[in-house]
Amino acid sequence: MTIVRPFFLFFLFISILGLSNGCENLPDVSEKIDETPTAQKPRQIVSSKGLLSPERSKAIMERLKRSVNPTDILQRHIVVEESVSESPLTKGNKVTLLSDGQATYAAMFKTIENARDHINLESYIIEYDETGRKFADLLLKKQAEGVQVNLIYDSVGSMNTPASFFQRLRDGGIQVVGFNPINPLKAREKWGLTHRDHRKILIADGKVAIVGGINISKVYSGSPFKRKQNKKTPIHWRDTDIQIQGPAVAEFQKLFLETWLKQKGPKLSERNCFPDLKEEGNALVRVIGSTPGQDNRITFIVYVSAITFAEHSIHMTNSYFIPDDQIVKALTDAAERGVDVKIILPGITDSKLALYAQRYYYSELLKSGVKLYEHSTSLLHAKTAVVDKVWSTVGSTNMDFLSLLNNDEVNAVILSREFAVEIEKMFVRDLADSRQIQWDEWKKRPLLPKIREWFINLFIRWL
Repeated sequence: MTIVRPFFLFFLFISILGLSNGCENLPDVSEKIDETPTAQKPRQIVSSKGLLSPERSKAIMERLKRSVNPTDILQRHIVVEESVSESPLTKGNKVTLLSDGQATYAAMFKTIENARDHINLESYIIEYDETGRKFADLLLKKQAEGVQVNLIYDSVGSMNTPASFFQRLRDGGIQVVGFNPINPLKAREKWGLTHRDHRKILIADGKVAIVGGINISKVYSGSPFKRKQNKKTPIHWRDTDIQIQGPAVAEFQKLFLETWLKQKGPKLSERNCFPDLKEEGNALVRVIGSTPGQDNRITFIVYVSAITFAEHSIHMTNSYFIPDDQIVKALTDAAERGVDVKIILPGITDSKLALYAQRYYYSELLKSGVKLYEHSTSLLHAKTAVVDKVWSTVGSTNMDFLSLLNNDEVNAVILSREFAVEIEKMFVRDLADSRQIQWDEWKKRPLLPKIREWFINLFIRWL
């Protein structure tokens, strides 16, 4: 698994040859923010029974606003989300936090076992190890029971997985698609290695979705406590997923089917992909799917806007933190206006280059009052944020150029005070396993690390 990110160094060379989109830029989010009137209200909310009336939508938002301290997140920022995303804000969702790999795999296995009609699985990495084989065996079992299984894996992310692994699935009746094949002779559209499918989505019967940052690999199956006791134990990967039940599941289903269609996957058998969905909980959820393209940097816009409109707190965890200037400015501006900005980043990594690149930004952030922490007991791979204790996001998007410019990504945005409390508790637990970076010590570092970080930063679009 650790070879996958270093493989992206190859992209630097093909980019020099003009085969990548390395010259593309992220959009100017200030234009989106400036053109959003303060008094403008978001469009109506969608329920399990359809579009709510403006009056009911307004009542729901007003009730949510009264549950937290005053914040522009629930007014101006949501309007920005509406302006860039075609996905509706849905009510009636139950969102369950899966705060590590063990919890996520347990939920995934249970969801697969309970499936009766179909299973759609999309993952950047599916490894040929004990975890990958366990998934394969269970999926083949469900296929044999008459549950149609459809699988999308990324051809670069899963490049170390032998073709025989996927052929076994095909032989068992599972429909399998390799996203953007490495071999240009197998390309379904314009060939390009930099466009990757970084999403992680499991959907069962169109009723349950599990999404986040967790791939299918044994590195998520262990425990950090075992490593504390025995340093020879492999590094534990610390990541986060969520399970969603309710109307928002249909939006994840749409993303999966759109990718299947774009990749010219085999014709899907007739299944009930969009069943009637009951309201299962109280969370408002919007699904943010992002793909490469000049007008499709949705996750980036949503992140910058949420940070910009924060009034009280921004608590973020991100695994590959190589932000562009707009993200840095939004974070520093927030800290300077008194927002409690805390960011947990990896201290243990599978990519030294990414670690050096992330540290290049520490000085500017620390000077403005942003509090930075490096996770020290596990390899941090989570991508989460909670703002003003009401707006949360969990997904696959890293804060780097590969995610923001080149990859298909997916995040869930959750508006719920109760769910935000759960994210905050998880954040506090991660803080306890992290080391705070102090500005007084950081500015006294030797010259060599500073030069190294500056040099690596010249190539940040390919890290």
